[in-house]
Amino acid sequence: MNEQERRFTRGLVEVRAAAGARTIGGYAAKFNTLSRNLGGFVERIDPGFFAKSEGDGWPRAMARYNHDDNMLLGTSRSGTLRLVTDGTGLDYAVDVPDARADVYELVQRGDVAESSFAFRTLADDWSMTEDGFPVRTLLAGQLVDVAPVNDPAYLDTSTGLRSLAERAGADLEEVRAAAAAEELSRFLAAPKTTVTIDLAPTPRAVGEAVADAVKSMTDLMTRDNGGQGEPHPLTSIRQRRAELYRRRTL
Repeated sequence: MNEQERRFTRGLVEVRAAAGARTIGGYAAKFNTLSRNLGGFVERIDPGFFAKSEGDGWPRAMARYNHDDNMLLGTSRSGTLRLVTDGTGLDYAVDVPDARADVYELVQRGDVAESSFAFRTLADDWSMTEDGFPVRTLLAGQLVDVAPVNDPAYLDTSTGLRSLAERAGADLEEVRAAAAAEELSRFLAAPKTTVTIDLAPTPRAVGEAVADAVKSMTDLMTRDNGGQGEPHPLTSIRQRRAELYRRRTL
């Protein structure tokens, strides 16, 4: 599940004050915010999603205009891209090079006002919203890039559907068809468990029950025999029969 994915962020990219540099920035990702419908499911980003990348010093993270390799704006390695997580999400600031002054101008004018980020998922989870709609939670991942973008469209979500198919032990095409029909919830419903309880008594249980019944009868018939402490004559016969039955059932 290490294929690259991209998501749009509901947040503005803006010009930021920085001495001697053309700096733009914004939130590339926001935590615990449900996305729009991605095609039968929604997503949220766990606050710990970028913990590994951040702990590793944001290795090879880049800022690219429209995620284009030919439109590199800055890198974490050179320090021209700075990334930090807070209670809201992943914030970025990038010093735009002179060769990309047009990107800075587009952001400054408001022509480019939104951000996106590319990532690889290392761990995710599936559940349901309170309204019963499937939700994928991104738990851990690797940041690839952040990007001011012209068109904040969500790109291919097949990696998410593949994750659900693996979790449910289902065929990917079946999951895709269910997503198109907005029926992914059936892959998240709790499995029905059938519990069979055998109420038929075992021979041992029957033998023990008979023995208990005869003992109670013996006590009763001893009392009926004038309280002499000797069992009634019929009791001895019934005791022997019960004992033979009990031995056969053990």
